[in-house]
Amino acid sequence: MFKISEKLIAMMGRLPKDGSRIFGNNSWRIMFNNFNAQRKRSAKKLGNPKLLKILFHTFRHWKATMEYHRTKDILYVMKLLGHRNIANTLIYTQLVEFEEDDKYCTPIAGNIEDARKLVKAGFEYVCNHNETMLFRKRK
Repeated sequence: MFKISEKLIAMMGRLPKDGSRIFGNNSWRIMFNNFNAQRKRSAKKLGNPKLLKILFHTFRHWKATMEYHRTKDILYVMKLLGHRNIANTLIYTQLVEFEEDDKYCTPIAGNIEDARKLVKAGFEYVCNHNETMLFRKRK
């Protein structure tokens, strides 16, 4: 699941609809073949054969790892992934050591309006200091 903006929802609502799906009624096989073709084209154009190792499942693994790092809540990640057994979730959440130095953008909000704009832009509230609010977002 991803949070999307109201603007994106409106844009998707304006797309022509041929059925119940947003991006057409293509079968899973057609979408998979298209993904593979795009991946091969990108790997060749960028000269990076590692791109060929990226699968749909890679994105699921990455999301689980990043959510665990952000929340430190394995039960939340388990629910997010839809697992019944926590052992399955532990496979996804690599306990990676992230370096905290220079990995965040940290703006300061002096009033509620600035804070609201930062939250809307995806920043996370950290704390108050000297009547200002500190926020952060991973670079």
